[in-house]
Amino acid sequence: MTAPKPQPGILDIAPYKGGEAAVPGVTKVHKLSSNETPMGPSPKAMAVFQKLATELHRYPDGGVETLREALAAQYGIPVDNIVCSNGSDEMISLICAAYVGPGDEVVYSQYGFMMYPIATMARGATPVVAKEKNFTADVDALLAAVTPKTKVVFLTNPNNPTGTYISAAELRRLREGLPAGVLLVVDAAYAEYVSRNDYSNGMELVAERDDTMVLRTFSKIYGLAALRLGWAYAPANVVAVLNRVRGPFNVNAAAQAAGAAALGDTEWLDKSRAHNDAELVRVRAALEKLGITVVPSVANFLLMRFPGGAEQVKGADAALRKKGLILRGMGGYGLPDCLRLSIGTVEEDDMVIAVLTAFMQG
Repeated sequence: MTAPKPQPGILDIAPYKGGEAAVPGVTKVHKLSSNETPMGPSPKAMAVFQKLATELHRYPDGGVETLREALAAQYGIPVDNIVCSNGSDEMISLICAAYVGPGDEVVYSQYGFMMYPIATMARGATPVVAKEKNFTADVDALLAAVTPKTKVVFLTNPNNPTGTYISAAELRRLREGLPAGVLLVVDAAYAEYVSRNDYSNGMELVAERDDTMVLRTFSKIYGLAALRLGWAYAPANVVAVLNRVRGPFNVNAAAQAAGAAALGDTEWLDKSRAHNDAELVRVRAALEKLGITVVPSVANFLLMRFPGGAEQVKGADAALRKKGLILRGMGGYGLPDCLRLSIGTVEEDDMVIAVLTAFMQG
């Protein structure tokens, strides 16, 4: 028998691996590997989700009208310029499905989201990496990586796994330096955590141009990762394309309802942001006292570089896992000397500090 053959290049893709959620032999685990909010979802979102139990036999609204209208009101943007998706992952795949193919190139930053090269290669196109400076996207390197074959440039801002960002001025310089016809996709999954005056999520560029779009998500600060809910603000020409390639019911009813409820719960959002602001500063200071280099972050996680390199990372990770603390190894990003810590509850963060203190001083 002859097995069916996938398209060329598919088997060259390294499958994406999410953050681990279990440790063999450990009953109580603390998952600090996936940048999930320790606050959980808004109580209002949970209440709406529970009410939908009797409506599971109904198809969701294919146009996602209620949620799109809520987003439009929240951000002061036209509802017709909003497209929703099954998480940002799906939107990234839709973009590549619509705009790239064999012979094309997609540029992204060195430590950008792994779904960019995966979605690119799935369409037979070539991912091109632009080196970063000090764990931060380098606009000059991104522009230098562009060729006549470039169709899309992905920029995560703030970036994951580094937590760094480029300023509004640098973002504009990137857009203005790109050739006409190249789609700039600003992935602002962690935008709600940023309080810097010089930061921009890129949405003003969308209003000005027809070649730029911004991705947002409900998986991070809104705490709806399990429901897979993302959205994009894009010019009319891009929206028209994406609506042709997305599935007719790509966003489930629970996600739509919970997303709208979460969006309206500003008190919960403020509480979640305040917790992160305080813990980000406190935990970073404690880790740096141990001799661990911590990349300055504006998101809800910290990238830690261990002075002893990859071997020390293995030891630290093992010590953490013994206590049920799961962090994210960064070998897949080319950072074997690093672990990424998602900000947890005060108690979880204290546990991490205590374990690493004993390990580093032992």
